[in-house]
Amino acid sequence: MRHRLLIVEDEPNYRAVLRMMLTGLDVELLEAGDGAEALSLLERADVDLIVTDLNMPNKGGMELLRELRAKGDHTPVVVVTAYTSIEGAVEAMRAGAIDYLQKPFDEERLRLTMGRALRMTELLAENRRLRDAVESRYRFEEIVGESEGLVAALRTVGKVAASEGSVLIRGESGTGKELVARAIHFNSRRAGGPFIAVNSAALPDTLLEAELFGAEAGAFTGAAKRRKGRVELARGGTLFLDEIGDMPAALQVKLLRLLQERTFTPLGAEAEQKADVRFVFATHKDLAAEVKAGRFREDLFYRVNVLSVTLPPLRERGDDVLALAERFARQTAEQMGRRAPALGDAARQSLLRYPFPGNVRELANVIERAVILCDSDVLTPHDLELPAAAPSRSAGQSAAQSAGQTAEAAATTPELFRLPEHGVSLDELEASLVRQALERTGGNKSRAARLLGLTRATLRYRLEKLGESSGEGDA
Repeated sequence: MRHRLLIVEDEPNYRAVLRMMLTGLDVELLEAGDGAEALSLLERADVDLIVTDLNMPNKGGMELLRELRAKGDHTPVVVVTAYTSIEGAVEAMRAGAIDYLQKPFDEERLRLTMGRALRMTELLAENRRLRDAVESRYRFEEIVGESEGLVAALRTVGKVAASEGSVLIRGESGTGKELVARAIHFNSRRAGGPFIAVNSAALPDTLLEAELFGAEAGAFTGAAKRRKGRVELARGGTLFLDEIGDMPAALQVKLLRLLQERTFTPLGAEAEQKADVRFVFATHKDLAAEVKAGRFREDLFYRVNVLSVTLPPLRERGDDVLALAERFARQTAEQMGRRAPALGDAARQSLLRYPFPGNVRELANVIERAVILCDSDVLTPHDLELPAAAPSRSAGQSAAQSAGQTAEAAATTPELFRLPEHGVSLDELEASLVRQALERTGGNKSRAARLLGLTRATLRYRLEKLGESSGEGDA
């Protein structure tokens, strides 16, 4: 890889020495007589590395370095100084220089320093490329959909991203809560810091506390060395706590203190640490109802629910399902190195009719499987494997019309299940029905899926959501 290197030196003889010593390195050399000339040149040309003397008339190397950094230009800089002014080199390193050279030049040291600096340049460029790729993925415009509910949610997200307040993202499982959380982070002032995610429902109570706050060596059995928690790892960035409604009561108290005092104490430690993080929370539960039921602290609810965003389920997003399906088809096809199959008219109607209880995540799984297994350039309902008995919802039909038809059907259809006076947990009911179907079929997943009116892939998704092995056999 050929690099462009700018030498900023007021002494022509030293510029000539540098040119001679750098012969053999794969670099294109540009030259400037002082800092002012260098700034003018940099407006017309991009360079990979700057080598500048510190002491020059008009504008010295230190002024050049500070002006570059003030403008947000992070081009690596190596400063050149005499033996008698090492203090200046130290000051330049503090201002952002990556290394220094001493006059008179030692050829071996010069080439080693230049080689190291150019390798650092390559690493910085690669890091910027990867970061740009990640950040572009989470720009608001990359979130697919034009439905009224999604646009309203994204409008709110755009407003809250610029703040430092805690954000609560509400929505059913699979609606894209983590995607929105990442978009909030990468569009905030903390975008340069880390984004750390923790799923409150995925870990046992005993491990979740250590995961969040960290632990000193010997704090519990198996803790052989100090372990940093997610709060510490997220310093300067965003901490995303998913499924906050499932956090155990004992940890809710400690989370409340963290939000109030902005301090935390790792397990086994005595000293508190400061927390420098922005909090984003997510839940599929109704936290207000959880507070009434005594399962979630009221004081924590008010701390968590400072700014709120509600994501609509896919069944209420109309034609967004088609735009998303086409996006997922392109992504899967690109990974396979093939051309993306088109959505046939019948497949489009099937997608619009099916309610997608697993929301966007389920749609992504359906399309990925269909693209992998299809043998033609057009996807059909057979490729999608959606249940034939899915509730009807015509293309472009509004959520209100769909809800009206559902209510009308409910009024004329015998009740299969009567809701108890005290209510019911849909998640627990779903888990119970899935397990009953598997027990009745002796673990045969294809037959269990038919009993539940699901495809085998949808059943597999639900088993994964319940934290159970989906397997692949039909034992």
